[in-house]
Amino acid sequence: MTTVYDFEAQQIDGKAVPLKKFKGKVMLIVNTASACGFTPQFAGLQELHEQYGKKGLVVLGFPCNQFGAQDPGSNDEIAGFCQLNYGVSFPMMAKIDVNGPAAHPLYKWLTSEKPGLLGSTGIKWNFTKFLIGKDGEVIKRYAPQDPPSGLAGDIEKALAA
Repeated sequence: MTTVYDFEAQQIDGKAVPLKKFKGKVMLIVNTASACGFTPQFAGLQELHEQYGKKGLVVLGFPCNQFGAQDPGSNDEIAGFCQLNYGVSFPMMAKIDVNGPAAHPLYKWLTSEKPGLLGSTGIKWNFTKFLIGKDGEVIKRYAPQDPPSGLAGDIEKALAA
């Protein structure tokens, strides 16, 4: 059986990170963009990180430029933007594709585990969120318009499990 721990990603600085490093933690995986109407959600994601990080939540941001070319910058530019504008201190990963033939294997798995509306496996827009339980299984998928603050109840349940 495949879990999130079977995947590896690159940090925004290019270092490889096996996701099994987060085994036993609750994860919130989000495809992000720096120039999107939902970009202010970085503040809410940072609040979740600050509120629940010590309790076992790991927020992982995956920049993606596939929706309206809203994250055209380099990994260094994206990291600087997130830090400067939103004080992001949760792990940001290297820019990836979340759809199509070059989609990151993690996203292929996430979307097959929790399809979107009407069974659609594609990511529709920036700031689609996936909540992963301590067992490495996908608990829930959230739409871009779901604010991070609205996930607190589900995160608390996952942390208590």
